[in-house]
Amino acid sequence: MTNNIGDGHFTWLVPDGDLPPKGDGDLEGHEALIILNTGSREANIKIDVYFEDKKSKKDLPIEVDAERVLCIRLDRPLPVSGYQIPFGQYALRIRSDQKIVVQFGRLDVRQPNLAYYCTMAQPVNKRG
Repeated sequence: MTNNIGDGHFTWLVPDGDLPPKGDGDLEGHEALIILNTGSREANIKIDVYFEDKKSKKDLPIEVDAERVLCIRLDRPLPVSGYQIPFGQYALRIRSDQKIVVQFGRLDVRQPNLAYYCTMAQPVNKRG
């Protein structure tokens, strides 16, 4: 049965973005944003990027088709806008006109014992 509304929330936060360097081995250091739209309508999404030492970049558009998942490598230009998040510390706010679920992952290759982790973004219980 199709869920017209979809699962999740309208707004999500990722406070701990920190793009690692690519590294020089077989694996490339990177971060990824995974957006799941279980609803029956396309999700029109705006991404805001916040920095500790410069002005934020807001309203970067992303679209996720109905009943689809979109995986975005954050070390590459964002789809649609082409904006490239610079290496270093940042945070994200993801706002959607449909309920979505957001997950965040990092592959850090700065040391021999590399680390990969995924975490759910923080949902915000208000729309907007």
